Amino acid sequence: MSNPLPMSCIDLHIDSRISHCRLTLFRKGPCRAFLGDLSGTNTSKMRIANSSFAFFLSIGGILGYAAGSFNNLHRMYPFTVTNACDVYCANLKSCFFLSITILIIVTTLAISFVKEELNPTKVGQTNTTSIDESTTKKVPFFIGMISAMKYFPKSMWILLLVTFMNIFAWFPYMMFGTDWMAREVYGGKVGEGDSYYQGVHVGSLGLMIQAIMLGVTSLGIEFLARGLGGQVNKLWGFSNFLLAICLCLLVLITKLGESSRRYTTARDGRITPMPPKLRIKAGALALFGVMGIPQAVTNVVPYTLASIYSDISVAGQGLSIGVLNLAVVIPQLLVSLLSGPWDDLFGGGNLPSFIVGAFVAAASGVVALSLLPSPSPDDTTKDKSSAA
Repeated sequence: MSNPLPMSCIDLHIDSRISHCRLTLFRKGPCRAFLGDLSGTNTSKMRIANSSFAFFLSIGGILGYAAGSFNNLHRMYPFTVTNACDVYCANLKSCFFLSITILIIVTTLAISFVKEELNPTKVGQTNTTSIDESTTKKVPFFIGMISAMKYFPKSMWILLLVTFMNIFAWFPYMMFGTDWMAREVYGGKVGEGDSYYQGVHVGSLGLMIQAIMLGVTSLGIEFLARGLGGQVNKLWGFSNFLLAICLCLLVLITKLGESSRRYTTARDGRITPMPPKLRIKAGALALFGVMGIPQAVTNVVPYTLASIYSDISVAGQGLSIGVLNLAVVIPQLLVSLLSGPWDDLFGGGNLPSFIVGAFVAAASGVVALSLLPSPSPDDTTKDKSSAA
């Protein structure tokens, strides 16, 4: 019989999911702003650039989940195994060290070989003004950011609202997806038998399936956007409705799993839950895969729209993407603080937060379809002229 997943490893796993979601913003933000600068004013290039970026994010996710499923990964970093951290915990920490190593290598290569113009000019414009950097007045970052936000167009503020609502709906699932599989579907409890440990493993498999679907969908974002006439706000709105449906289906699968749960008596006399029926497990894994579709849209559309909207304001790509990241981080902080007490208020489990997320996702879809502006026809004209 395999050892149950230790409590310290569960805490480290959940904390790492939260930290990963926040720390990756420091990498994604500058990368997306750089892609926006390279795309210029061509909205089609912006969509393709962000779709390609999301695709490679999914490839990294697949490789990361594969590395996490390798039981002997800790042998690369033997010092991770201690009295307080067993093999499971050491494998998780080894994933962090491996990620840090790869990140250092990739960042060094990018800085060394990718060149960027310091003051690129837009198409059709000439840069006749030279700026003496030594005489430029420097303004504190937050003061400059707040001052520039005053010039945001209305469309940018609506984008921030929809992004806030969308991430608020996503984050409970992003934090507790594997815990939901282990606790609600497999009926396991931390430190009691193998059910919870098996559920976490199957949940990790589900996340890998989700990453695969995310990558496939990312390659089709451009075709979906063209099918909707370039109105990516509609694409995002429909995907938010799909997210709301998926979160509701999490509740349905939970209830089906509870109603069909079987128990067995262990050798020591303890009554432990048996693995769920095949149809319940297959339905849960299929739902993980479907969740990759709205996740791909979320990874592409908001940043594409931010690049488009920043083109008509004085804020610029970098500031627009940076402020958009604030609309991503703030709901994550709120969910992290409120989800635990909210779930306890209804007897524990993950379903209360998922239900709230479903309502917020549906509301964000309504706002995206009704209030969020689509790229103007002038952008489409520029796309065609630049392609010619």
